[in-house]
Amino acid sequence: MTFRVLPTPCSKNCFILATNQLDYEELTNEELREAYKDQQKVERGFRFLKDPFFMASTLFLKSRKRIMALMMVMTLCLLVYAALDYRIREQLDTNSETFPNQKGKPVSAPTARWVFQFFSGIHVLIIGGAQQVVLNLNEHHLRLLKLLGARYERLYS
Repeated sequence: MTFRVLPTPCSKNCFILATNQLDYEELTNEELREAYKDQQKVERGFRFLKDPFFMASTLFLKSRKRIMALMMVMTLCLLVYAALDYRIREQLDTNSETFPNQKGKPVSAPTARWVFQFFSGIHVLIIGGAQQVVLNLNEHHLRLLKLLGARYERLYS
């Protein structure tokens, strides 16, 4: 293993990173720095799995097969979560739109978790077994659904 001291663009501080790639031409300092920074996305996903909101701690499994199955489902959930996160941010950025954060301030990159929480008060009222009415949709919900596309709008119409 080798350690590299990577100067930052402002050159007032530096990164010290360890790698087992000794060939500087195979992995440049810039590529090493970018790989290191990309780890944050993965760590954020695992933090989501440990969050009480995800409720993974409520499960107790003895069988190895069931633990593996649960991990597969959780990984799939993270994949869907990351894809939705990307799609929301991409659509907001493409259309120069914003979404209110937890404090009500407009942001262009909300997390999917916050969007899920923002949508949590929506209910479907079924009248007479035939007619359905979606309750508690506001302008922010409708605007985001429109940006995400017709399939999303149909789910809430």
